[in-house]
Amino acid sequence: MGTTIFTVMSALAAQHKAVNLGQGFPDFACDPTLVDHVTQAMQAGHNQYPPMPGVPQFRDAIASKIEALYGYSYRAADEITITAGATQAILTAILAIVHPGDEVIVLEPCYDSYVPNIELAGGTAVRVPLKPGTFRPDFDAISAAITPKTRAIIVNSPHNPSATVWTRQDMLRLQEILAPTHVLLISDEVYEHMVFDGGAHESAARFPGLAQRAFIVSSFGKTYHVTGWKVGYVAAPAPMMAEFRKVHQFNVFTVNTPMQYGLAAYMDTPAHYLDLPTFYQRKRDLFRAGLASTRLRLLPSEGSYFQCVDISQVSDLGEADFCQWLTAEIGVAAIPLSAFYGNGFDQRVVRFCFAKQDATLHAALGRLKTL
Repeated sequence: MGTTIFTVMSALAAQHKAVNLGQGFPDFACDPTLVDHVTQAMQAGHNQYPPMPGVPQFRDAIASKIEALYGYSYRAADEITITAGATQAILTAILAIVHPGDEVIVLEPCYDSYVPNIELAGGTAVRVPLKPGTFRPDFDAISAAITPKTRAIIVNSPHNPSATVWTRQDMLRLQEILAPTHVLLISDEVYEHMVFDGGAHESAARFPGLAQRAFIVSSFGKTYHVTGWKVGYVAAPAPMMAEFRKVHQFNVFTVNTPMQYGLAAYMDTPAHYLDLPTFYQRKRDLFRAGLASTRLRLLPSEGSYFQCVDISQVSDLGEADFCQWLTAEIGVAAIPLSAFYGNGFDQRVVRFCFAKQDATLHAALGRLKTL
């Protein structure tokens, strides 16, 4: 399989003492109140195995959040499962439904675990590119890719790496395409609380025709700035969740107990996730304002905590070589978008992560202004 681009670029950043805007993780602390909740859970003795699907009050809190935000009611008992992060959730969903010979549609550029997960299950990844330049879904191409062998499609919005957000019209079109089929949906919504400029996250849960065929995946690591805790969840109709749990019980069984109790208590204050768009939009705007004085051409950043730029006016290098040069010579690490394509498609675009302290962003911008 080789080494992921994130590991490679983070190691290169450390070697050259570069500002690491490559891998997508915050470099600031989470809310101390959240740590207090987890500490209190540990001190209260919540340190042994929880129930396999997760702590009941935690699943109740998630069900309430989904219903309040998206209007769809999931039963916490048999339709929500706590996972060891979103990556495990996606792998488990794929192992639960994909059999040798099945096809799964992935929309490129895509998160790097999707295709290996499909292949591990014995399936075949069918790569359908998002439209180059805009990264909007090409529904004609998606429709044409569906065959009698198609088992599922994986959709990610807000999108990593392009920072685009699917609209209501996009989701309705997907619902229309899938309606006459038995194709299942894995909806990767880990950046659900990072949609900017007054936009709304169009969860698959908002659309009954999608919700009834969807595994919806989200991540507390992304939402609460605790990526190292590796806690996420899946919501799905009960028959699908029953299949999911058959795999879940044998690949992780369950997820660390005190953090589940701590996160459940923290969710009692919805502002902790409702205020996230404002928090990250300020960082996005700070970063974009600094980049505006360079020859890097800014692409839209509608959601997530990523900013993509076109490097054509700065260098003749390909994306991967440019990122290595940028790290070694300018002192800022980025990720080439070609790493998110199976064929290494190079469109002269690289990705920065702005989930950083203001001081980190200013330090990076001070170096990038030389471009």
